[in-house]
Amino acid sequence: MANEVPHPYSIEVSPLPKPEGHFQWAIRRSGKLIERSDRPHRSEAKAFESAMEAVERAMKPGADGGRR
Repeated sequence: MANEVPHPYSIEVSPLPKPEGHFQWAIRRSGKLIERSDRPHRSEAKAFESAMEAVERAMKPGADGGRR
């Protein structure tokens, strides 16, 4: 599995204050926020994996920023 985020996207994973020990992610395209996680993830790795799936959705032709 490749952990490289394709240009011009970037992923930010950060800890949540509540529930403690959980993480959230945000995806940016050329510095502009395009999507944020809507649920807490139990680990930083799980949050990153979820963000990569969202980037892959956003890259598909006809995608409207990755939202359904």
